[in-house]
Parts: sequence; structure tokens; C-alpha cells
Amino acid sequence: LNAIDTTICMGASIGMAHVFEMARGKEFAKKSVAVIGDSTFWHSGVTGLIDIVYNKGHSTVIILDNSITAMTGHQENPSTGKTLSGERTNQIDFEALGRSIGINRICVVDAYDLKALEETIKEEVNAEEPSLIITKRPCVLIKGAKFDFKDYKIDPKLCTGCKLCLKAGCPAISFDGKVAKINDSLCVGCGLCKDLCKFSAIVEVVK
Repeated sequence: LNAIDTTICMGASIGMAHVFEMARGKEFAKKSVAVIGDSTFWHSGVTGLIDIVYNKGHSTVIILDNSITAMTGHQENPSTGKTLSGERTNQIDFEALGRSIGINRICVVDAYDLKALEETIKEEVNAEEPSLIITKRPCVLIKGAKFDFKDYKIDPKLCTGCKLCLKAGCPAISFDGKVAKINDSLCVGCGLCKDLCKFSAIVEVVK
């Protein structure tokens, strides 16, 4: 996103975004977003979000809701509806929480819908009030989860070597000379790279 100069990530992201806005003004807030995972939000992000609302900030916050604590071992968290031992418990809802603390602009976006996500971010950073964007997609490593993924390959005749596919940050994509290639053993088949490619060089493998 060319409109976004700063993306602040991890546990302190929301508090840092708010402090930057207080120091630099609301115009700076329109050029930055705070990104935080679902589980991290519960233990170190929720207080920062409350501070933004309480202090009349304008920051945009993106919560990555992948239904698990992916970074440290796939533990449950307050938004999965299960305890660490797997027992059913109260499931805290991000949208309901946001409304309860006074956030009026709350958007839920499919994390794989890149076009919708880009349009949402561009709109929300320009709002004259706090914005909460929740991207939802379960982690592909959740045990028992089922996905309608496919196998993909790169047509070397169509690949221009623009490297736009690398923006997905996928470890399965690398370059062999001037063209990209997909490592079958690392690819999960999500198709994000296909959506990024402007030359239709990434195609589905027909079995």
C-alpha cells in the first residue's frame, strides 16, 4: 500500500501507533496502521485500543484473527472459545468488544481477499476516528481444519520476473534465474500468489 508509510507490528503495536499520533498529529496516523495477532491482542493490545478511544485518537488497528496462537505453539486463546486444555469456554468477540469501548468503525475482511483488504485499509486510515479492521482466516496448521486449497505452478513462459509474487512473503516462492518457481513441499495451495500475479503466470495444477 503506497498510502501507508508505517506498519507497526507485534505486542506493542497499538500503543506505539497511539503515541506516534499524539507526537506527530492525526495526519501521521493516516500514514500508519497497527497490526497485531488475535492472541497477542488479548494480553497486550486491548489496553492500547482503549487508550486510543479514551484519548480521542484516530489510529487504525488491524487484528489478524487466525483462530489460534500460531506464533508460540498453537495454543487456544480467549477468542477461540476453548481453554488451554481444550474445554469449551466463553468466546470473546472482537467486534462486540470494539463496540463496547466506543469504536464505531469496525470492518471484518477475509484475509485472502487482497483487493477488499487494500480498499478497506485505504478507507479506514482516512477516517476522522478510530478504526478496527479484523482479518479472518483460520491458520492452515490447525489440527483437523479443512481448506479448499489447490496446487499451483508457475508458467516460465508467462513469468516476467517482476517479483510481485514475493510480496506475499510466502516461503514456497523463490527465483530460478529470472523466473519464479514454487516449491511443492512448502506450498499449502492458498492461491494468494495467483491473486498477486498480473501476468497470469501462476496457474492451477490440473490433476
